[in-house]
Amino acid sequence: MLVYGDIERIARPADVLQGIEKAMLACRQAQPGRLRHELLVQTFIETGELVQGLADREFERHGADSISAVQDTGAELLLAQARAILGSWQEQFAGDLPLSTDVSALLRHLDHVGTLRMKRAEGYSFYAVYPESYLEAALRSHLPPDTVVIGIRSIGSSLAALVAAALGARPAFSLRPIGHPFHRQLKINPVLTKRIVARPDLTFAVVDEGPGLSGSSFASVAEWLEANGVNRSRIHFFPSHKGGPGAHADNAQRERWQARSKHVVQVEDLVINTGSNARNLKSWVGELVGSRIEDWRDISGGNWRALRYDNAQDWPPSHRQMEKLKFLATAVDHSWHVKFAGLSRNDAQKVRRGSLLHEAGFTPPVTGMCHGFLVEEWIDGRPIETAGMHKHEILARIGSYLAFRARHLPAPHGGASFETLCRMAATNVEEAAGVDAAERLAWIMQQKNHLVRHLHPVDTDNRLHRWEWLATDDGRLLKTDALDHNGAHDLIGCQPIAWDLAGACVEFDLSTSERDRLVEIVIADTDANLDEGILAVFEAAYLGFQIGLWSMASASEGSSERARIERTLSHYLRRLRLLVAL
Repeated sequence: MLVYGDIERIARPADVLQGIEKAMLACRQAQPGRLRHELLVQTFIETGELVQGLADREFERHGADSISAVQDTGAELLLAQARAILGSWQEQFAGDLPLSTDVSALLRHLDHVGTLRMKRAEGYSFYAVYPESYLEAALRSHLPPDTVVIGIRSIGSSLAALVAAALGARPAFSLRPIGHPFHRQLKINPVLTKRIVARPDLTFAVVDEGPGLSGSSFASVAEWLEANGVNRSRIHFFPSHKGGPGAHADNAQRERWQARSKHVVQVEDLVINTGSNARNLKSWVGELVGSRIEDWRDISGGNWRALRYDNAQDWPPSHRQMEKLKFLATAVDHSWHVKFAGLSRNDAQKVRRGSLLHEAGFTPPVTGMCHGFLVEEWIDGRPIETAGMHKHEILARIGSYLAFRARHLPAPHGGASFETLCRMAATNVEEAAGVDAAERLAWIMQQKNHLVRHLHPVDTDNRLHRWEWLATDDGRLLKTDALDHNGAHDLIGCQPIAWDLAGACVEFDLSTSERDRLVEIVIADTDANLDEGILAVFEAAYLGFQIGLWSMASASEGSSERARIERTLSHYLRRLRLLVAL
């Protein structure tokens, strides 16, 4: 199934370096406190994405990882920033900022030439991988300062710098495993090999997020070290969670994983289940909202459904492993939804987006951000199924909402091309419904190829499911969780508003006349081209994506959740049969 994708951007290194230098200056000038620490972490993440991009560009040029002045400089820069984060964290955000290395000089020595393909670090953006977790894991490991630290690109470039800073080690190396996702391998220049394993009697720390579906990235580095004379007992893993490799690991991979020494501190133990007020999410939220938080409830992994539905039999499906961390924080007479939204500096845009949508009356009010967590008011309300609203009221509200996004919210980043959408939809449908259905779907999408190419993307919602809407006691219909799905860890991204319109047609099972009414509402306030053929194209793509997404979810969930997912899949497959029968 084709579901996941990376958010990439093409940037000029000179522009990125200038932004990093300005941000570091702002860090030096800021008053001690959590906000300064957050800015330092955000700048470190951006530096890591730049260093990763430069390293990958050199890998493409040489066909292997090799010794490089640019990579050495990048590793020194990341280590300097990681030491500053360590000092700020240990001092509980107080005191002077420890920046002992001339960061500006290091920035000037990085490669400023040409353009660069930069990837967003997934763990920092989607999976609550916190830099401070790796600091704490390294401090608690008690590994010696002469440990050789190796980061697995992409995110491992920066995570390894944190481990090196906490251990007092030299700048970390970074390596890029390549090949099949479940059977990664390394390609390393002999000169770099000699440099990394000059002393195989030392301790080696291998650092990355994960393990993922197979754990093959960690395994590729460990096996390479062993092949170059390092004893297995000297190899230590620094992952992002305590679980093992996923469903695509074989028995040998699982056994090797279990045999390794591992050091991990998860975010729950870092900023949630901790007694430190200065380094505690609950305390941060209390400061932000101006109230002492008296009750704190974890509503991640689909647990939020118990607050919205009286009967578990009515619960919508949840891909629990992929849900972001979220909590319900309650003061005396008020509650807030606290959801992980990403550590990137750019994620502050979500607050502005949320404010604009709330002012227009479409979403709950946003209060602010707390070191990666978005805080918005918790609205008591009912699922749309139990609200007793007429269909025409629902259509009017959805139409107004989509028209507002199309008119006022320009796309903050790119999205999948038409060709990518076609390939994704055909691949997923072929696996779920067979070759004939996939060929018919591909034919439908190609019919409007010439028109779709000229549509412009907007800041689409990308989640129009029925359970994402909430009916309030005063008769309003609010869109929940509306701020960041077009920046999720999937391949869709920002699309023309026709994507959301198709999503609404599918999720609310609209008839032809109901679809036409919804289109009329959107067209009345926009200049969007939304003829029937274009909507058919996007409905085909939307169905292909949802079928792929929930098929993967079904394979990873237990029996009770799988039953809900299968019911949802049946709905998508029924809509698919209607579409390809046209």
